[in-house]
Amino acid sequence: MNILVCVKQVPDTTEIKIDPVKNTLIRAGVPSILNPFDGYALEAAARIKDQDPETKIVVLSMGPDQAKAVLKECLAIAADKAYLLSDRKFGGSDTLATSYIISESVKKLEELEGAFDMIFCGKQAIDGDTAQVGPEIAEHLGLPQVTYALEAAVADGMLKVNKETEEGVAVIGVELPCVVTYTKPAWEPRYANIKRKLAANRAEIPTLTSEDLPTIDLEKAGLSGSPTKVKKTFVPQKKSGGVKIQEETVEEASAKLFKLLSDATII
Repeated sequence: MNILVCVKQVPDTTEIKIDPVKNTLIRAGVPSILNPFDGYALEAAARIKDQDPETKIVVLSMGPDQAKAVLKECLAIAADKAYLLSDRKFGGSDTLATSYIISESVKKLEELEGAFDMIFCGKQAIDGDTAQVGPEIAEHLGLPQVTYALEAAVADGMLKVNKETEEGVAVIGVELPCVVTYTKPAWEPRYANIKRKLAANRAEIPTLTSEDLPTIDLEKAGLSGSPTKVKKTFVPQKKSGGVKIQEETVEEASAKLFKLLSDATII
């Protein structure tokens, strides 16, 4: 089996910095982490490899050079190979442009690493919460997809996926190759061991640019290829706390609450 896991480095902060002109995230100097949902996708791939040790896991991230940190983290946890997709011409890409660029890079990676049986992604990135990139990659590549996966296993030449639904869990069989996006399962991702950490720190991570993707149309990449337009960004103001009612008895507290609501003409 050959599995590609798409990961993203996201800001580890509660207050995102925004470029006031481009309305894009300012990543320089902001502490970053591996997107948690992508961590679940990587663990799902690792669990498949546990059952079939011949499985190869390749991770891909699109972003600035500092994104190599999360790629090395993935190598330390479970990945066998890692690639960074980075080019100034890709800057400012929205989900549509990002998914297009990644789909073009998949074609290049398959020349280098062989055809992928599965492409795993997190269901969404915590710095955007759109949940669009994974499904859009599937559409660009013309592959079947399953979203909101909890876990997956190979059976009878297909991938059996446990998918989260409003009613509970549905079991879906999907033909290979396919794209699967993962939500939070019942288990947590494994930790890296010392041996893999040391090897990951020494690893050289190749960078793919637009020049490495001969079929890419740059009109569909970056800001020019992004139909999403941000009109305004802001950090919501913190609201002041409400009224705390603390009386000796339930009856006294109820009476005080009733008076407050009556004075405010709410009731």
